[in-house]
Amino acid sequence: MKKKQLFSMFQFYKTLLPITALIAALLISSSSVFAKRYDLDYQFNKDSLVIHAKMGDVKFTALTGGAIEVHYLQKGIEQLPSFAKVENLNTTEALLIVKDENIRFVNGELSAVINKSDLLVSFYHDYKFIVSQNDYFFDDKKRGFSFTLDEKEKIMGGGERVLGMDRRGHRMPLYNRAHYGYTTNSNQMYFSLPLVMSSKKYAVLFDNTASGFLDIAKTEKNKMTFEAVAGRTAYIVFSGKSYPELIQQYVEVTGKQPLPPRWAFGNYASRFGYRTEEEVKQTVKKFIDEDIPLDTIILDLYWFGPDIKGHLGNFAWDHKAFPTPTKMIKELKDLGVKSIVITEPFVLSSSATWQQAVSKGVLAKDDKGAVKRFDFYFGNTGLIDVFDEKAQDWFWKVYQELFAQGVAGTWGDLGEPEVHPDDSVHFLSDLNKTVRGDAIHNAYGHQWAKMVYERQLKLQPGTRPFIMMRSGFAGSQRYGMIPWTGDVSRSWDGLKPQVELSLQMGLSGMAYTHSDLGGFAGGEVFDKEMYIRWLQYGVFQPVYRPHAQDNIAPEPIFHDKETKDIIREFIRLRYQLLPYIYTMAFQNSTTGLPLMRPIFFEDESDISLIDVKDSYLWGDAFLVSPIVQPDEKSHKVNLPKGVWFDYWDDTRYQGKQTVDVPVSMQTLPVLVRAGSFIPMTDVVNTLRDYSSKKLTLHYYADLSVESSKGMMYEDDGNSFDSIANKKYELLHFSSKHFLSEKVSEKVSEKVSDETLFINLSKEGYDYSGAPESRLMNVVIHNVSEKPELILIGDVELKKSGSLDSLPEMDKGYFYNESTHILQVKFNWNHKDVKLFIK
Repeated sequence: MKKKQLFSMFQFYKTLLPITALIAALLISSSSVFAKRYDLDYQFNKDSLVIHAKMGDVKFTALTGGAIEVHYLQKGIEQLPSFAKVENLNTTEALLIVKDENIRFVNGELSAVINKSDLLVSFYHDYKFIVSQNDYFFDDKKRGFSFTLDEKEKIMGGGERVLGMDRRGHRMPLYNRAHYGYTTNSNQMYFSLPLVMSSKKYAVLFDNTASGFLDIAKTEKNKMTFEAVAGRTAYIVFSGKSYPELIQQYVEVTGKQPLPPRWAFGNYASRFGYRTEEEVKQTVKKFIDEDIPLDTIILDLYWFGPDIKGHLGNFAWDHKAFPTPTKMIKELKDLGVKSIVITEPFVLSSSATWQQAVSKGVLAKDDKGAVKRFDFYFGNTGLIDVFDEKAQDWFWKVYQELFAQGVAGTWGDLGEPEVHPDDSVHFLSDLNKTVRGDAIHNAYGHQWAKMVYERQLKLQPGTRPFIMMRSGFAGSQRYGMIPWTGDVSRSWDGLKPQVELSLQMGLSGMAYTHSDLGGFAGGEVFDKEMYIRWLQYGVFQPVYRPHAQDNIAPEPIFHDKETKDIIREFIRLRYQLLPYIYTMAFQNSTTGLPLMRPIFFEDESDISLIDVKDSYLWGDAFLVSPIVQPDEKSHKVNLPKGVWFDYWDDTRYQGKQTVDVPVSMQTLPVLVRAGSFIPMTDVVNTLRDYSSKKLTLHYYADLSVESSKGMMYEDDGNSFDSIANKKYELLHFSSKHFLSEKVSEKVSEKVSDETLFINLSKEGYDYSGAPESRLMNVVIHNVSEKPELILIGDVELKKSGSLDSLPEMDKGYFYNESTHILQVKFNWNHKDVKLFIK
């Protein structure tokens, strides 16, 4: 073709461009006109919107806390009830804005914008876009939803996995399954959760208990998909200004963790397992003889049978090994030691209760209505149908008898369930209908915990239930569930993922997730350093419970002197920190804030911090970075902004940098935030003897922190209704710290006066055992010079001659010039008091 011809064609098409643009504009306009004419049949009733479509209804509900539930009720798709939401959950009044192309459903700062043409939904927080649903799919084999992700968005969630904190790029089974001996990678574990949390500060919960998958941009770029083989076709969206606010919204809908009994925060003796009554007694005695505090002993499966296999389902003491269990439990209780026993939901055909379980009809059935029997590691078995009220009545008698014998808490094991054929048929009493195993699998441990929790409260209405289980569903925290991270390898590689596991579960409401300290599975040779490092880390996790196979003793009392001496001091530190830990428990029960908190809470604008999985915040005050490899003499710690102090020697570090923290076998990298208040008490051998009448209050002073606040929660440690009925007290602490300049009287120059105010006040309610006053020892760190003047109110304090004489004084102070620590002692009658230091 000639150049002239090419030029002519170019000119021709150039003249067509405006016409083409006009046609395109008309097409867009006609599409817009069509959208404007797209009328939907819908009903709005204050808290909900129901859209009626050909495929079925779509219901939007404004839930308490500012969340929105979206439920697709397609014709012919069988639904299950919500297991995640609090029963009789409150709703809130919503706002509806109807436009030509869409409908906006508003609940507080969260709004759902429904496209009229395809019923897909986009979500906005404070009118800022956060996420959009791009698909929904429902048939007999698969049902679920897909969402579009931003290119750089990080996604956490999915429950227990060892994949890194950002789960983007993974396709994860939604099916609770045991992973024995796991180490540094696991895509499927004991506690899967169909819940994600985004770096954009929203969360999505797929409210479905069935077997399925969570695909976070693995199969398709920037696409997140929830899918399941059966169950509820609903999801809930949450949003917030901050991550703690987002968690609080989530627990408003799914339930808050009840406050555990105070003894639950003490030291546990536990192994797989104690084989005789005498062994239990001797173990407790050795803790006492070694002067190591102890509050609880846990009995594994040998309490009902002499062997590992063949006895699940006996549910009664083996009297050859435990001839006087009630007497044993009482003797332990008299020493201040609580007893917990294991139960499993399997009834073996070789067990003493098999025939009774069959005749009573309490086991899951097969498709023909007969008992569903199958083989697994422990023997030939059936599975108790915890969804059937008749089966619950039968199972509950086991617990009723144990509580009558004096057992203080329960431990439910294998509750994934560990083996659960899909053709197991369960009866849902509440709905008077049957469902197959895969449809309800992930709710089994959840329903089991609910049964124990609610019935124990009826049996012992004033007692806080303690229920340890390794599997559950979204919302299991409201039944007091205390999860652990399963049968981890007894190795350095087993220790490495424990922070990640607890952090992920804490973000999902399960704030008491902890590990078998020292590791559980395997290990032919005792690794002393690994064991010590794991038990040191345990001081700063929610539950302190060494547990393992008994080829190597999990209890520190059975190891060499150096090991015992190191671990003893750390366990004693755990007991000293009880006021601080118990206050975190109160915060969790009222707001959902986890005890172990990720570093990215410190700077929510820096999403790269989400990837930090080897360090965490233990409450507001502590930064902990466990040692997870041998032979470390120093440990690199990435510090958040601010000033931090080494807990062991008060070395001061400036934040926003990586520092090398020196460590020895007697120390763990633990730092304290400047401005922190840390209440501590004296060590007791058992928390039965706990008292905060003598209170040591540590304050970490630094001029970089002009003001700060802290608090301490206290109650009787046992009553179930302490928070609800205001049977507690809150001690409030605050500080102001500054330099003021003045002109010297002797020379014409400016000098600086450093001044520190510490205020103490009490927000008080009545409860049993509340101290009328407290002997306070206020320990102020980083006081650079000897104080000139210390006042309590208007009263000037006198200097003590030595640290040893200070406890004998009614009030006074002592300054250590080498450590730069100031101690001030006085008796506090709980009236507002101001401490002035200059």
